Amino acid sequence: MRGYLITNAFMRGGSFETMRRLFMEAAEKAGITLISKTNADFIGGVRCDADFALFYDKDIRLAMRLEQKGIRVFNSADAIAVCDDKTLTHLALDKAGLPQPEYVLCPHSFPGVGFGDMSFLREAGGILGWPMVIKEGCGSFGQQVYLATDEAQAKTLLQAIGEKPVVFQRFIRECAGRDERLFVVGGEVIAAITRENRQGDFRANVENGGHPQKYEPTREECDLAVSACRALGLDFGGVDILPSRQGPLLCEVNSNAHFGGLKQVTGVNPADHIISHIRRSL
Repeated sequence: MRGYLITNAFMRGGSFETMRRLFMEAAEKAGITLISKTNADFIGGVRCDADFALFYDKDIRLAMRLEQKGIRVFNSADAIAVCDDKTLTHLALDKAGLPQPEYVLCPHSFPGVGFGDMSFLREAGGILGWPMVIKEGCGSFGQQVYLATDEAQAKTLLQAIGEKPVVFQRFIRECAGRDERLFVVGGEVIAAITRENRQGDFRANVENGGHPQKYEPTREECDLAVSACRALGLDFGGVDILPSRQGPLLCEVNSNAHFGGLKQVTGVNPADHIISHIRRSL
């Protein structure tokens, strides 16, 4: 069996290299020929010389191109696209009837047009309350997630973001700076961590100061994570859950979640599970 491991040509560094190495080692142990490629390596076209592509990138158009050539892509282009845009993720989870924090989608505008007086922010605040979480549709490592304390701050943030997809989300105060990351492969939760920010940041991402610890999820949380991946069409994914007073709520779902920290804390290597899933699927 022969496949591509596709990563991004322009996102390098420790965490990205760790992921690539873990996948290459897992494939070698499984007797699978895995060829490391970046999305820039396909500028001259796609050859049909692989059985599959393990697509650990967000270059959705390249993923679509591979699929059009008959190559099985893990995760699929559609699954990556719906996870990469948080506004689409919310809509897909809503359609599946899965619990998540209450949200409002920002009205769409166009470059050079702007949002005018942004009176819609007053209505959004009336629905969700203040402070309110503001998320850009596309973002990673918590870098495009903000907390607006009032309408004036929300307006300033939105002016800086520009005409990108944005979702406004209710702030779940009781779990500020805390969440649970469940890693799902092939319809099964293989490992989980809880992340707690000890630096006062409302975001739990490790990159923003979140401290990871091994976690034993409840059956309800496992079922929710698996259902989220199923609703989004994922072969594997990292599911972020907020432990609220009203029960577990889906916060985000990541199609290519980094798992170096999870492996270190839990001893579970998701790369081995993903490679095994690909073998079973083919």
